Amino acid sequence: MALQHSSFIFLLVLFFVHPILSFSLSTLSITENVNNTIICALVPSVTNTQVSFLNCTTFPTSTELPYTYPNISVSAITGGDGFQCLLRSPTASLVTTLGCFRFSSNNSTSAYKRIYRGPMLEELDAGNSHMCGRVNRTNSLQCWQWPGFNTSIGRNISRIAVGGEFVCGLSEFGGVECFGNDTAIVTGKPTGNFSLVSAGFNHACGIYLNGSITCWGVRVGNIPVGTFASLALGNNRSCAVRTNGTVTCWGDNDFRLPESMADTQFLSFIAKGKTFCGIVTSNYSLFCFGRDMVGSNSMVFERVLPGPCRMNCPHGPLPGSSIFCNNGVICRRSCETTLTPSGSPPALPPSSSSGGDNNKGRNNNARIAFLVVGSVGTFALVMVLCFSFFKFCKGRGCRIHDSGRLDEVATAPQNGSSLRLQGIPPRPTTLEKRLSHMVSGQLEEFPLQVLAQATKNFSQEHKIGYGSFGSVYQAKLDDGREVAIKRAELTSSLYGVGTKRQDDNENAFLSELAHLSRVNHKNLVRLYGFCEDGSELVLVYEFLSNGTLHNHLHKLKDSPLKLWTMRLKVALDAARGIEYLHTYVVPPVIHRDIKSSNILLDSKWTAKVSDFGLSLMGPEDDESHLSMRAAGTVGYMDPEYYRLQQLTTKSDVYSYGVMLLELLSGFKAIHPHENGAPRNVVDFMLPHIIADELHHVLDPKLPPPTPDEIEAVVYVGYLAADCVSPEGKDRPSMTEIVSSLEKALAACGPQPFLSRSSTESLA
Repeated sequence: MALQHSSFIFLLVLFFVHPILSFSLSTLSITENVNNTIICALVPSVTNTQVSFLNCTTFPTSTELPYTYPNISVSAITGGDGFQCLLRSPTASLVTTLGCFRFSSNNSTSAYKRIYRGPMLEELDAGNSHMCGRVNRTNSLQCWQWPGFNTSIGRNISRIAVGGEFVCGLSEFGGVECFGNDTAIVTGKPTGNFSLVSAGFNHACGIYLNGSITCWGVRVGNIPVGTFASLALGNNRSCAVRTNGTVTCWGDNDFRLPESMADTQFLSFIAKGKTFCGIVTSNYSLFCFGRDMVGSNSMVFERVLPGPCRMNCPHGPLPGSSIFCNNGVICRRSCETTLTPSGSPPALPPSSSSGGDNNKGRNNNARIAFLVVGSVGTFALVMVLCFSFFKFCKGRGCRIHDSGRLDEVATAPQNGSSLRLQGIPPRPTTLEKRLSHMVSGQLEEFPLQVLAQATKNFSQEHKIGYGSFGSVYQAKLDDGREVAIKRAELTSSLYGVGTKRQDDNENAFLSELAHLSRVNHKNLVRLYGFCEDGSELVLVYEFLSNGTLHNHLHKLKDSPLKLWTMRLKVALDAARGIEYLHTYVVPPVIHRDIKSSNILLDSKWTAKVSDFGLSLMGPEDDESHLSMRAAGTVGYMDPEYYRLQQLTTKSDVYSYGVMLLELLSGFKAIHPHENGAPRNVVDFMLPHIIADELHHVLDPKLPPPTPDEIEAVVYVGYLAADCVSPEGKDRPSMTEIVSSLEKALAACGPQPFLSRSSTESLA
C-alpha cells in the first residue's frame, strides 16, 4: 500500500513536471547535404547580444559558410536534406513569413525564397524532405514540400514532429496522432497520455506523462529506463534528455553519447540523420557529435541563442535570457526541477519502531501530505486557468464580425478552435497555401515608402473613402499606374494579444489577399499587390475612376446611370462577377457583402465587384452550407442566413436582389419612410411587384422607360423578387440571373457605347 501511495505521488509530481508547452520552435538546425552535414544556429552578435545572426558551418570539418540572406529578424530556423528555412519574427500585425534557401553540392546557397506568409506559426519542424508548422491559436497543420499530403487531417494536434514520410503530434488530451505514408508509424502508434513526441527518419518515440519513453516504427537499440524531458531522433539513432539535463543515447552501431559529455547538462537537443547537437546549459555553447564518427564530439559555436524570444513564458524565463532579447525573454523548460538525476522514484522511508525513525516517518508523511495538497491545488489552478482561457477564446471568438464556424465552436475539444486566424475562412490551410503561392510572384509587394510617397504620407487630399478594414487613397505610381490604396487602421497591441479591431483588420486584409490572388475576371476588381511592414497592412488595387454604384444612385446629380439600359448593364456586369465567384472558382467564393457601395465602375462604365474582406470559400461538394455566425451589411443580409446561421451562395443572391431593388427604385436598402421611421427596400418594393404595380415605384430621377425598356424593367423586377425569396432554395442561381439579365438587356435594344462583359476568366 505504501508503495502504491508513493508511486501515485511520483506520478502526480511528474504530471506537473512535464506539461505540454505552448511553443515548439528551435534556434538550431541540421541540414544533411550531398557530401557533408551543415549546422546552422542563431548566434548573438559580439557587440550587441540582442541582435542574432544566422551562422552555418560544415560538420565535422567546421568550415564556415559565407552567404547572404535578407536583413530580417529571425525567430526560429529549421532544415532538412539540402535546405534551410528561416521563420521571421512576427510583427505587431501578427503576420509572419517563412522563407528558405537550398545548399548546392559545393555548399553554395540559392536565392532566399519565401514559401509562406500568414498567421504566426507556434511550431515548426522539418524532416528529411518535408516541413510542417502549427498555425497560431488554431492547431491547424500547414506543410510544405509535401505534394498530395492532406493537412486537414492533422488539425488539432500540437507538439508536431516530422519524420521521413510521416508527421506526428499530440491531441488535446495527450494522445499520439500520426499521419502520412509510413504505415508502421501510423498504425503502430501507442496509446496513453504523452507530454511530447519526436520523429526520426523511420521511427518515432514519445514521453509518457510519467517521464518514461516508448518507441515505434523501425526501432534500433534498447530504450533507456528513467524519467526524461525531451528527445532527439535521427536515422536509427536516438537521444533522450533527462530531467536534470544530462543525455543518454542509443541506436545502431552501438551509438552512444561521447563519454566526455556524460555529465554535461543540455538546454535543448536536436538531431538529423546521423548528427546530434545540443546547447550546453552552463554557457550556451553548441556541441555536436555523430555522423560517421560515433563517440567523437566538437564544439561548433561558442555561444548560440538558447531559444526563441517570447513575451510570455508559462514556466518562467530562462535566467539571464533577457540579454538576448530586444523585447521579451527566452522561456525555460518546465522540467527543470530538483528530481533525482537518475529520474528514479524517490526511495521509500525504511520502517522502524525507533522513536527517531517514527518521527522521521511522521515528517515524511507530512511532506507527502503537503505535496499531495499542493499538487492537487496546483492542478485545480491549472484547470481553472485552462477553462478560463477556453471560455475567453470561445466567447471572444476572434472572428471578423463574429463569423466563425458554429459546428467547430460547439465541438472545440474534438475539432479545434473555430478561430481561423481569428475568423479567416474555414479552410486555413487553403488560405495559407494561397498566401504562400501569391507572394512567390503572382502579386507585387510594394515598399511602404513608395506608397507613402505616392499618397503624400497618406494625406487627406488623397483620401477617397473607406473599405472593409481601413481608409482608401487614390495615387499615381512612378510607372504611371493609377491605383487605389487601402490602408488598415493602426491599432496598438502587444505581441500575441491584438485588439478585436486589429484582429478584424488583419482578417479582412488576409481574406482579400487570399481571394483576389486567385481570381482574374473582367467584373472583379484587380489587386496589384500588397505591403506588410511592421504594423502596416496595405492593399493596392486598380483605380476605378467612376466610383461606386452607391454614389451614382444616391449622391450624384448628373450620372450616366440615369438611363435604364445603363442600370441594367451595370446589374449584368455585377452578376457576372458574382457568378464567376460561385461557379468558376474552385472552391467557390461566397462574397457575403454584396451591396451598391461594393460595386465599382471603371472609365468605360464596366462594373466590378470589390471588397472581399468578409468573403469565405464555399462548402465542400458533399456539404450544402457552412455553419457561420452571420456577417454582412444590415439591409442586404440574407434573413435566412441570419436566422439559421447557415451560409450558402444563395445568401449572396439575396444581397444581390436587394441591390436590384435599389437600382429599380432609387431607394437605399434601409431608408426613411414618409413618417421618418426606417424602412427596408424589400418590404417597400415587393408588394408593388407582386401587384404588377412596379411602374408606380420606379426611380423618379430617371425618365419613364420606353415601351421596349418597360418590359425589360418589369422582368428584372420579378427577377429581384425571386432573389429575395425568404428561403434560399426558392432563389435563382447567379447563372440563372445572368441569363435573365442578358435577355432583359437584349430586349432594350443595342447599347453602342458600352462593351459587353464575359463570364470567362481573363487570360
